[in-house]
Amino acid sequence: MFKIILFYLFINLTFISSSFSNIEIKARTAILQDFLSGEILYEIEPDRSIYPASMTKIMTSIIAFDLIKSGDLKLDDQFIVSEKAWRLSTAGYSSMFIMVGDEVSVEDLLHGIITASGNDACIALAEGIAGTEEEFAILMTAKAQELGMINTNFSNSSGINDPDNYSTVRDILIMSRYLIKEHPKYYEWFSNKEFTWNRTGGEPITQGNRNPLLYKNIGVDGIKTGYLAVEKYSLASSLERNGRRLIAVGSGFETKNSRSRESSKLLIYGLTNFDLIEINKLDKTIDKVDVWLGKESQVDVYVNENIYKTIKKAKKKLLKVTLKYEGPIEAPVKKMMLSENLKLFMMRS
Repeated sequence: MFKIILFYLFINLTFISSSFSNIEIKARTAILQDFLSGEILYEIEPDRSIYPASMTKIMTSIIAFDLIKSGDLKLDDQFIVSEKAWRLSTAGYSSMFIMVGDEVSVEDLLHGIITASGNDACIALAEGIAGTEEEFAILMTAKAQELGMINTNFSNSSGINDPDNYSTVRDILIMSRYLIKEHPKYYEWFSNKEFTWNRTGGEPITQGNRNPLLYKNIGVDGIKTGYLAVEKYSLASSLERNGRRLIAVGSGFETKNSRSRESSKLLIYGLTNFDLIEINKLDKTIDKVDVWLGKESQVDVYVNENIYKTIKKAKKKLLKVTLKYEGPIEAPVKKMMLSENLKLFMMRS
């Protein structure tokens, strides 16, 4: 049977209130998203400019993952550690503790960045990929623009103090969602609680992941902490439970404890107050529509992507899905865009 692929959906959903009156998050800026639906469940000044600190390292990792995916970089490629990279092992920064002249694999550098939050590993990776950290930062900003991170500029690979390295929690959310969606295999590394570096000329060093939510039994499997004196504490976090994923980003937490407490509260708020509803899955028939002057009197209608919506739990029973279209569809029927004559509405019953 012929089938119509529906490329455009108009969805009218009014169940999510923007007031967020039943929760208060103690942060200067924060945002919460339901991953599959893309719905924003909470926000407070999400476009306020921040210094992302070590959350910058999410993009540093993405650049490498994209290159690995395209075949232009391999995990076992070796990069030589420069003096610039090594100096960040000795100046009191978060470090992997690599040494000048070390040849370190891309895989080890990535673990050093993701788990140990090594600023030295960031520079070594950046220089190995782009020649200089400055050139690598250009790649980072270009990728940010590609993803729609319109309020972001990256000036280094680690997020250490630089007024030209700025972003917003909304943009960090966009970046985090891309990481999880496009690189699920490597995203699993963000849940590692420790990393051991078999360093040159010394005993192996084992460091723990700084993400406090990994050590709570709530399903968190990432993503990245941050701290700068001017910005205070920040955290991009993600939780998966029973097939549902949430992403939260907050900045301006006053203390480490408040960062952990308020981020947990935000994620749990999303779980307990909202439900994720599957509207339709990729290539699953929505309905049939009538055909005029065709070999078949009806054809099946499909979508070209999975469709989910998030609604407040209290209003779940009020949901009704209805297919409306202007028809019948004139033969011959082939895959087509039906943005004007076929729409999917979600209504109150």
